[in-house]
Amino acid sequence: MCIRRLFQSHVQWAWRAAFLKHHQCGHQGARRWTRSGGGPYKAVIFDMGGVLIPSPGTVAAEWEIQNRIPSGTILKALISGGESGPWMKFMRGEITKEDFLQEFGRHCSEVSKTSVPVDSFFSVLTSEQVAKPFPVMTAAITQVRAKGLKTAILSNNFYLSSGKSFLPLDRTQFDVVVESCLEGVCKPDPRIYKLCLERLGLQPSETIFLDDLGMNLKAAASLGIHTIKVKDPETALKELETLLGFTLRMIPNTLRTVIPNTRPVRKTMEIPKDSLEKYLKDLLGTQTTGPLELLQFDHGLSNPTYYVKLADHQLVLRKKPPGTLLPSAHAIEREFRIMKTLGNAGVPVPKVLDLCEDSRVIGTPFYLMEYCPGVVYKDPSLPGLESSQRRAIYTAMNSVLCKIHSVDLKAAGLEDSRKHGDYIPRQVQTWIKQYRASETSTIPVMERLIEWLPLHVPRQEKTTVVHGDFRLDNLLFHPEKNEVLAVLDWELSTLGDPLADVAFSCLVYHLPSSFPLLRGLSDCDFTQLGIPTTEEYLRMYCLHMGIAPIENWNFYMAFSFFRMAAILQGVYKRSLTGNGVSSASPPGSPPVAMETSEGRIWPESIRFNMWYCPGKWGLETERVFQRHSLYAPEIFNCSAPDTGNMELLVRYGTEEQKARWLGPLLEGRTRSCFAMTEPQVASSDATNIESSIREEDGFYVINGHKWWISGICPEILFSITLQ
Repeated sequence: MCIRRLFQSHVQWAWRAAFLKHHQCGHQGARRWTRSGGGPYKAVIFDMGGVLIPSPGTVAAEWEIQNRIPSGTILKALISGGESGPWMKFMRGEITKEDFLQEFGRHCSEVSKTSVPVDSFFSVLTSEQVAKPFPVMTAAITQVRAKGLKTAILSNNFYLSSGKSFLPLDRTQFDVVVESCLEGVCKPDPRIYKLCLERLGLQPSETIFLDDLGMNLKAAASLGIHTIKVKDPETALKELETLLGFTLRMIPNTLRTVIPNTRPVRKTMEIPKDSLEKYLKDLLGTQTTGPLELLQFDHGLSNPTYYVKLADHQLVLRKKPPGTLLPSAHAIEREFRIMKTLGNAGVPVPKVLDLCEDSRVIGTPFYLMEYCPGVVYKDPSLPGLESSQRRAIYTAMNSVLCKIHSVDLKAAGLEDSRKHGDYIPRQVQTWIKQYRASETSTIPVMERLIEWLPLHVPRQEKTTVVHGDFRLDNLLFHPEKNEVLAVLDWELSTLGDPLADVAFSCLVYHLPSSFPLLRGLSDCDFTQLGIPTTEEYLRMYCLHMGIAPIENWNFYMAFSFFRMAAILQGVYKRSLTGNGVSSASPPGSPPVAMETSEGRIWPESIRFNMWYCPGKWGLETERVFQRHSLYAPEIFNCSAPDTGNMELLVRYGTEEQKARWLGPLLEGRTRSCFAMTEPQVASSDATNIESSIREEDGFYVINGHKWWISGICPEILFSITLQ
């Protein structure tokens, strides 16, 4: 039957139904469908010429007019010779720039019947004046990355005389850069797409590719990558926004620069701008009549943080979250005072300006600091960087931690500021209380840690300033140097045992890269990446601090895991009331699991593992809700039409299709839908279905009318259509 044929076809990705993007085919009423928006996309891949910067064709057309060269000469010469032509050989890195220009000039002269100054064209093509990134695309890339998605460049590119490739872009804005001249293969060869996917660590269905050439898009689509043809950047971004489900052009028109990692202020986190503006004018002494501009930083889970611009002042505002808070939590007052003190002691911190403890101004206490441009590395694997850069960044991270732990407490006026001799026992009890205050159900693993930790507290050898949340994504790096400009988020800082900081910074070594709120490194190849191993990182710290190897390391790591679990529990409970800061925790969302040596910790005690054996997928539940839950069908994906679609995949799907579609369905990462009922058919009688499916030009074209589509929602990965 046709459905079975669809599953067994080599062009399996092209027939998937889409509800937001389609292409009209040659027959009236027939539509060629691709995947709908709202899917589980994890990366956006960009071509360079024609997408991020002007295309060679556009540059050539203008240059030909200015130099009175017959129209179309450059493009005809570029495509002459096909795969063996000078342009393709140049982009595969097989010939030098000089050899290319000589051969290319000959082709141009043959086409135009006149001498063509190709050196002039090439100079214009690669000049800074012409090869400027489109601002709207640059802003969009910033927003894509701010949402936690990866970005990549997949470009047919060439070497310059300097030996470097032609890439007039900021490489730090891309996790992966794949250039044809470095790889020896060009688009539309499928190998270069697969190489890009491999380096991203993603499946084709998890990516979107933007290009201006149809043949490149067709090759990508045949692999299962969703494609967008770029005729002009604005139109392409509208389509990309539809697929991703969020706005890419969200920076207010009044902002003259793009602020990385920001977004419009969330509804639940809005603050009164009028009273804030009055406060700022009094503080800064400015009489400007221009509007106050406000954005919210995506980074952080605890205290809402905002970018504020008033006249020429760029500031960062950090406040307590709204709602009822846990005792001693969100201590921005302590954060302000410690940053002010440490700034004077030589620790790299943002310059703080003022602390306002009057809740009448914006609803909660807050403080202000200067905005410091820089780079925050959210992914600890540091994609897109050289191995030497990765090692240098981790070395700088280790070095600044040693600087914090070396502050002279007496000279800084901190020696008697707090009790600090019993830091670890106090911390254990504090986090047990915090966990109890946000507890939503009993979790046996947490109960065992609560019993074990107080009985195994090590003796504190030294007292220093403790950051309390020291990790890579709380450091602001120089955009061009491997140098820490500022250490952020001092909310949990105090005086205590420095080894607690060291252990917490090592959590990433024990968490997987898929961990949703704090990406880890446990499944990474440290040698290949150039990142120090845990042992190397610890030796580096001990050497800098002049101390012996750390004893009782297991305790410090166990406590770090417990504390992280308690923090996540607090985030989850706040999300239930809509007070969560991170957009990753919407009100009422299912909890996030944490992998530890004890197993998986779930705030609502849901733990399940996937298992697979040849021909069979399954789900093992270690513990399920012991009472009726509305979340259960969604979490275990055991509702129609997913169950029927799973069965169809098991019966007729290839192994690749099972891996791409069945796995995400069983894991609850996506949904599917089933389109059978038609308006002209009195019932859901499959024998009366009028829709048709046929193959055309490497695509499956679905022609028909469907309604009451079972399971249709923004999260669907694919649809099964009956004909």
